[in-house]
Amino acid sequence: MSIGPTSYAIRERDWIRYPRIIADGPPSLRPVRPWRRIVPIPPVPAVLACDEAGSLWAHAVRVTVGFVQGGAVSASRGGEEPTTEDDLCLLSIRQQAALIQSRVVSATELVSAHLRRIAAINPCVNAIVTLDPERALAEAAAADAAIARGDRTGPLHGLPAAIKDTHDAAGMRTTHGSPLRADNVPDEDELVVARMRAAGAIVLGKTNVPEFGMGGHTDNTLFGPTRNPYDPALSAGGSSGGAAAALATGMATVCEGSDLGGSLRNPASFCNVVGLRPSPGRVPDIPTAFGWQPLLVNGPMGRTVDDTALLLSVIAGPHPGSPLGLNQDPGMYTSIDPADLRGLRVGWAPDLGGMVNVDPEVRAVIDAQIGTLLDLGCVVEEASIDFDGADEAFRTLRAWTLAYLLDDAIRRHRDQLKPSLIWNVEEGRWLSGRDIAAAIETQTRLYHRAREFFERYDLLVAPAASTVPFPVELEYPPFIDDVPQTTYLDWIRVGYDITMTGCPALALPAGFTPSGLPVGLQLVGPHHGERGLLAVGKTFEQANPAGHRRADLPALARRGLSA
Repeated sequence: MSIGPTSYAIRERDWIRYPRIIADGPPSLRPVRPWRRIVPIPPVPAVLACDEAGSLWAHAVRVTVGFVQGGAVSASRGGEEPTTEDDLCLLSIRQQAALIQSRVVSATELVSAHLRRIAAINPCVNAIVTLDPERALAEAAAADAAIARGDRTGPLHGLPAAIKDTHDAAGMRTTHGSPLRADNVPDEDELVVARMRAAGAIVLGKTNVPEFGMGGHTDNTLFGPTRNPYDPALSAGGSSGGAAAALATGMATVCEGSDLGGSLRNPASFCNVVGLRPSPGRVPDIPTAFGWQPLLVNGPMGRTVDDTALLLSVIAGPHPGSPLGLNQDPGMYTSIDPADLRGLRVGWAPDLGGMVNVDPEVRAVIDAQIGTLLDLGCVVEEASIDFDGADEAFRTLRAWTLAYLLDDAIRRHRDQLKPSLIWNVEEGRWLSGRDIAAAIETQTRLYHRAREFFERYDLLVAPAASTVPFPVELEYPPFIDDVPQTTYLDWIRVGYDITMTGCPALALPAGFTPSGLPVGLQLVGPHHGERGLLAVGKTFEQANPAGHRRADLPALARRGLSA
């Protein structure tokens, strides 16, 4: 017996949540505004349903050389090797796009499949926090009409996307994970969202974030925590944890995020997906009050390196409103061949030269990748950029920025904001001009140290996160390798030390712990070297199948039904 058509409730001004909202459900599922009307999602061939045993089934496809063949297959379970037939919602961007262009699957069918996936999985994982199915289906119908007319279409035409809830999407609630912005509905898209829509993406909704995107664990008082698809008792990372979990479970095919201290990289590690922190200016951040700062960047995520590169080709590129914008053609990322790694000089830095603590389970998985790199022909030496001063300088610049942006909010609404954010803002209040100048000077020195490092090496390799996913009730892990973590920043240093160099960094799956938790590898390249970095990532990805290991979707669906 399969479930019938799902009903989605639409709130005022199209503020949407997924179904199964009941008075005694989890806080993030409870309605916060009056319902206006109900929109049913019609059953179509490409839909996800649950049978009595809780198995997930989807109209899926087999993609082989020269043809595409339809068929019904079961979603792959965690720990299984990838098969030639895979769940429709977990196919790559190029595969889904090819199905739409060839009319094997319509955009309406694809969007409906993802809406059903959200209905089945999101009650457990809580990655999608605002959903607009009516608009998505209308845009899917328009995308199908464009295909029927033979219109020229973009690379993301008809593909389901989800936007980080710190990024404005016109007409869609954008809360930044804070009760202070619970009723915020912007009138315009941010540039990164506008570029995705222009390429044909259909925005389903928004992905969860920590409050104001600050922190490495995705949780807030509006929606609650995002749970790890590989173990819902654990964190999905952050601040792009909602995006990473949505990708890992097939709730969206196209997801972007942002990265200040590792927010694209540690969720990728926790959720077994790919995240790229680009060079500052590669993806213009518009609008922003800090156009000259190089720390916070927007960037792509994906289930594969190829998906990540293709999304980068869409969202990258110069813009007159970006003072740091790089005047390079983003088309260079549309198609990237795997690199020949023979002779590639690799600096192996599992603890960034002794600067960070690393969980032994993470270290074991990361160390095992030395053999992979050697087999690919790399020359591997233990070496690191000199990160001396990076920790203090990052914390200074972060606190200074937060104090400027949020000091008034803290003064007026202190009781509504999380304590760690208040602490971070108050740290910034006491900084002097000399403190800030010293941090900027250190940042400049780190840039030059990285530049000199990449004159000797082609690649720096480190963990994407210092620890495995930790209990979802915690804001951060209390210990890493028996060393206390005293603030919500300590444990993400492996990310923000790299941030301070200005170098691009790619997080991608490396393997699993004995208990089945994902671990990611962080590949760091020279300034503005995203194309080469992605090519190296593709080669590593082909040699290491960890990214094919899926979460146990049937178990997540059963847990969601019992919530």
